[in-house]
Amino acid sequence: MTTPLTGTHRPLRRRVRASAATALAGAVAALTLTGCSGLSFRDDICSKGEYPVMTVGATGSACVKDGEKVPEGYTRHPEGKVPQKVDDEWDVYWRTHTVDKEGDIIDAPGVG
Repeated sequence: MTTPLTGTHRPLRRRVRASAATALAGAVAALTLTGCSGLSFRDDICSKGEYPVMTVGATGSACVKDGEKVPEGYTRHPEGKVPQKVDDEWDVYWRTHTVDKEGDIIDAPGVG
């Protein structure tokens, strides 16, 4: 026996399933495109074959080719406090700190 609901019930299920599949596919695409897929990617501070240096008395930085001397006005980061990736712990730290001419870590000028 067929009721009026039987005729409309199956197409409704198909539309709900199709809508759910479309929504799920859209959510997966959005997560993938925005980097929220759980596999975050952060750029390296320097390219391969380079090391990071920082300005003395300010928050500037640069990358120097391996084997080359640190340019005047720059210094290497203190051991164990070298940024590796953009926005990692040390990259963020050195935005508000620097080293003075004696090599002591100080608050960056104009911060605080």
